[in-house]
Amino acid sequence: MTATNNAAELPLGRTGSATVRVVETLMAPHMGSGRAPVFATPALVALMEAAAVDCVESALDESQETLGIHIDVEHIAATPQGMEVTARAELIQRDGRKLTFALEARDGRELVGRGHHTRIIVDSARFRSKVQAKGAA
Repeated sequence: MTATNNAAELPLGRTGSATVRVVETLMAPHMGSGRAPVFATPALVALMEAAAVDCVESALDESQETLGIHIDVEHIAATPQGMEVTARAELIQRDGRKLTFALEARDGRELVGRGHHTRIIVDSARFRSKVQAKGAA
């Protein structure tokens, strides 16, 4: 797909994915999200966001990127170290620059998470300039 600067040109139903192998640094005790030796919820959220980024960023103009502004995730099953988890994001709604995704994540045995995520398309240079100015203040 060629790059676009118009979110309306991104087709609903477009999908993206991201996969990780569960290693110690992605487990709950290492990430500070509990003691259970399982894939951490913060790691699941990051994987789901990566799937949403994969879904749309390659289709945007090089001067643009997306920022996550809302995520609602249910972590419904535990995944032990060594297994792979794959997240899938589907673009289900567009409203101007705002993009909404349906999310799901599966390990090799079952559905482990699901939810919805909202990202907004921004002008990269303008956004980075604002961040830099905020840091300098």
